[in-house]
This record gives sequence, C-alpha cells and structure tokens, in this order.
Amino acid sequence: MNTGSVRKRIAVIGSGFSGISAAAYAAKSGNEVHVFEKHEQPGGRARQFKTDEGYLFDMGPSWYWMPDIIEGFFADFNCKASDFFNLISLDPQFEMVFSTEKVSVPKKNEDIRKLFEKIESGAAKQYDKFMQSAQFKYEVGMKEFVTKPCYNWLEFASLKIAGGALKLDLFSNFRNYVSRYFTDSKLISLMEFPVIFLGASPKHIPALYSLMNYGGYVLGTKYPMGGFYQLVLAMKKVAEEQGAIFHFNHEVQKINTESGQATSITVDGQTYEFDAIIASSDYHHTETLLPKPFRNYRKAYWETRTFAPSCLIYYLGIKGKISHLKHHTLFFENELDNHIDCIYKNKKWPSKPLFYACCPSKTDPDVAPEGCENIFLLLPLAPGIYDEESIREKYLIEMLERIEKHTGEAELISRIEYKRSYCVSDFISDYNAYQGNAYGLSNTLSQTAVLKPKIQNKKIRNLFYTGQLTVPGPGVPPSIISGKIVASEVCKLKIK
Repeated sequence: MNTGSVRKRIAVIGSGFSGISAAAYAAKSGNEVHVFEKHEQPGGRARQFKTDEGYLFDMGPSWYWMPDIIEGFFADFNCKASDFFNLISLDPQFEMVFSTEKVSVPKKNEDIRKLFEKIESGAAKQYDKFMQSAQFKYEVGMKEFVTKPCYNWLEFASLKIAGGALKLDLFSNFRNYVSRYFTDSKLISLMEFPVIFLGASPKHIPALYSLMNYGGYVLGTKYPMGGFYQLVLAMKKVAEEQGAIFHFNHEVQKINTESGQATSITVDGQTYEFDAIIASSDYHHTETLLPKPFRNYRKAYWETRTFAPSCLIYYLGIKGKISHLKHHTLFFENELDNHIDCIYKNKKWPSKPLFYACCPSKTDPDVAPEGCENIFLLLPLAPGIYDEESIREKYLIEMLERIEKHTGEAELISRIEYKRSYCVSDFISDYNAYQGNAYGLSNTLSQTAVLKPKIQNKKIRNLFYTGQLTVPGPGVPPSIISGKIVASEVCKLKIK
C-alpha cells in the first residue's frame, strides 16, 4: 500500500467554485487532476453568456462579499486577485426600497453608522457593538469554524473555537439576536436580508451568521470589472498553472466501483480510471451515479432536508438608461415573513414578493451596449415549485412595474431588447440540482457543520463530495473553502 503522499490521478466532477478550488489545491500537491464539466465553459451557476445584441450576463452570483476569503485562495498560490481582474468598491454598496422610502447603504463604515443613527437614535453605538461581535464571529467562523472537514465534533475542540463558543451564538436565532440591537423595522430588514439566501427564516438561522454582515457591510461590497465570471476565469487559470486539466462538454454518467473503491468514471460512454474522485456536482445527483448500496443517503434523507431557495431569474437587455437605479437594489416593499413562508411553509408562488435587481451596467460599461442597461432580476422561490413560462412572465411584469415606480421610468417592458428567464426547471436540467435548489442546504442549526452531508463516502473511501450541499455550506467563499478542505483530505488518502 502506498502512502498518501504518492502522486494520485484524481477526477473532479464539475467546475463550479468548489470544483475549481479542489482541482487547484489537489494539483498543487503534485497530483494529476482532471476536471470533467458537462457544459462548454467553467463556473457552474456562475457561468456567463453574451448575447448577439452585446449584453454580457453573469448567470448567478453577483455579490462579491468576504473579499479577504477570496484573496486567501490566490495567496495560497502566490498571487493576488488584482493579477487577474480589477476589483472596485461600490458606493453605495446597495439600496433597499421600502413601501414609503428607500435606504442606500454607503461604502464607508463611518457613514453607515451615521445612517443608522439617523434612522434610530442610539443605533450607531448599537451598530458598533453588533459589528464588534460579528467581527469575532467572522474571524473565528470563517478562519477556524468553517475550515473543518466535519467528521466529528472533536474537530471543534481547539482553544480558539471552544473558548469562544458562547460568543459564536450558535444557539441563538438571528431574528432575536438582531432585535437585541435595533427596534426600527428598516434597520432590522437591513441586518436580516443577508441571511435569506442561507436558506431559512431569520427565526431559524443561528446568530453565528451575523458574520455575513461584517463580511459585507464592513469589508465592503465589491465588483470585478468584466463581471463576476472574472473570478471563475482567474481560479481556472490558477488551477491550470498547477497542472489541472479541464475537459468541457464531458458529462459523467457513472462512478464505477470495485471492492470498496471507486475505480473509474464513465464519461459519454468512455471509461477513465482514477485513484480518487472529487464530486463538486450536486450531491444528491452524484449519489445517483452510484449503485444504491454505495450511496451515503437514501431518498428519505433528502426529502427531510431543508433546502435553501430556488429562484426566478430574468436576464434583461434594456434600451436606454434607467435613472435612479443602483448597481444592487433590494425591493422590500412587502412583508419579509410572508415571502419566507411561501418558500418554507406553504411552498407556493408568493402573492406579495420581494426581489433583487442587479444593474452592473451602472458600474461596468462593457456589460451592455452604449446607452443601454444590463438588468438581472432575482425572486427567491420554494424549491420544486411549478414554473411554467406564463407564471414567470406574470412576475416579470410585477417586478418591472415596481422598478418603474421606484425610478420614475415608464414602459420598461416595451424597451426590452433581450430577455431570458431561468427558474426551477432550468436549475434541474442544467445542474441536476435537487428540486431545482439554487443555493444548497439551509444553514439551520440542525444542518450545520457535522450535521451536514459528509464530505467522504462512508462505503467508498476514495470518493469525496464538495460544494454547497456539504460543508461549510452555500455561497461563493464557503464553496472555495469547501474545495480546499476536500483536496486536503484526498491528499491524505492512502491508495492501494
């Protein structure tokens, strides 16, 4: 039997952020790494496409938060993000539209403090206290807590984590936690919105995730010129420089096993042998590539998990400029809990939805033809919901009408030069996403750390999983960390 330090031949299934990250770290350790991607380009949910009209759309992630975590990836390979793209700070970071007013969150932390104080007397000091605690959670959570493979709870027995366990607020819910600091409904919404995409109501998300407020508001909201896809291209280049080889338009159809080992994968009818396999594809889908006896989890397991939302997305090319629309705008004129209940309780299309609009052409002239706007609309939905085109169109009209009301523009629908919708069924067909989820598993307490799906197959020792359905969880920075965790575990593996 060879030691874990022996050069291995490793297959990575999928080239989302976790897959590229895993490929880069595994190749850096001297392994032969091959990445198999079903699409013609890398990125997974973070792919990009260009239209004949000249619009350039990022398909998924658009909030560049936790820049230090992303920078940490490049530092591990002796380079910097700035070696690949120009990262700028947005000012304002974003705008939130309420029923009677709008609030813009400025770039500088001192200006955010002033904004909070203007809305609620004493809120500046409360903001300081909140962010001081959030900074601790961020530094321990993102640098220590989320870097564990999560085989068992003993991994969290380090002095730093154990000593600060109470301060991590794992057992407090986010809503109650925020209400300790603020009473104004607008400030509460400003603090609660980042956790919506963690996959549950703020009532069910651990207060630990106030770390997101620090990673966003204090560290700032960034934008890579050329679009979020620049991060995908940069990471792919890093992985290739380590020796990783990418194979596009190659869909993995089967993981072949023998004597408790994964021996090969079947790709488009061809068989390729490997010493280890890292699956950054949808966890549930990956398991279907195995014979049933070798799957970590049964159908009933997935049916009882709480998934983060799916969403309705529209990519729109609009003729003419839209005044008074920021790069990031959150439309919160309706009640948050009503929309959340439609996702997690009632599992139906919301009657009074909230939604998010991204207009990168406000910052980046290269994503739309001159004098036009690039608009990305996103409305969170229950996974598994029925999403025929007529329903999508109904919500498009409502979203555009609310943008018109906010900006004073008229007849936006008649100015649409390019339109593409993307919803639950598309997540299923493109990414094999379980019930069309867009963000993975919810980060509820019962689905945190050791309680998430395991990164290693329990019966096939050389098959590993990475990405948003395992540790540490959903989001771009966590997915990058997930790839690093799994690569490390694969490198430790002894091969026969």
